[in-house]
Amino acid sequence: MKQQEKITEQPSHFDHLEQMSVGELLAHINEEDLTVAEAVRKALPQVEALVVAIEQRMRRGGRLFYVGAGTSGRLGVLDASELPPTFGVPEGMVVGLIAGGDHALRHAVEGAEDVAEQGWNDLLPYQPTPDDTVIGIAASGTTPYVVGAVRQAHACGLLTGCLTSNPDSPLAAVSDHPVETIVGPEFVTGSSRMKSGTAQKMVLNMISTSLMVRLGRVEGNRMVKMQLTNEKLIDRGTRMIQDSLHLSYDEARRRLLAAGSVDRVLNP
Repeated sequence: MKQQEKITEQPSHFDHLEQMSVGELLAHINEEDLTVAEAVRKALPQVEALVVAIEQRMRRGGRLFYVGAGTSGRLGVLDASELPPTFGVPEGMVVGLIAGGDHALRHAVEGAEDVAEQGWNDLLPYQPTPDDTVIGIAASGTTPYVVGAVRQAHACGLLTGCLTSNPDSPLAAVSDHPVETIVGPEFVTGSSRMKSGTAQKMVLNMISTSLMVRLGRVEGNRMVKMQLTNEKLIDRGTRMIQDSLHLSYDEARRRLLAAGSVDRVLNP
């Protein structure tokens, strides 16, 4: 039986790339990138359904796990790692897992994504429960490490979702809430680190940011629970307090450092 051709593997709309000038390369890459936001917009109902379902579980103490390989895995780890400092959530509330482990964040780990059982095995040390959510990230929608993890998570009663750039993929078939951002062929044929990766980053931003807002980690439009891990963030927090309470900069800074967070100053 002939396998259906994946959109992510179809030939680029452009050819003879090596004959293009730098300006032409940049212009055409940008031209392709302009189509990504529209593909994400079309998937917004899918994203909304997934976020609503995750929120219900996270309010009960559930966690969110991203599972991916290569670029997809790195983007999941990136999104998860930025949430504690940005929104002050505990480590482990959102976790990113990549095929091949942390070493794969910087180096290619050959064959790591081809073991279907390994994704779930990597989740087991976290003792997943039915209140947890697993989102598989794979542009192709066929990566065994990701499909296997999501399939087993679903079988164990966890909420499952996925991000993919191909319609009707094996990954979508085992997900409760598939999100399909159909961005079309890549500028360099098959290089899903480009448009597919951009779409994944956009959707991950939407998922995590929407959840943090809904879970009370933002006040107005400000991340009042951010961790004060560097001078830039201390300065930002100081100005938030200064603006809200009409204090001098020095007094606002003093109160911030004494309390440890903007939220504790504004909502004692």
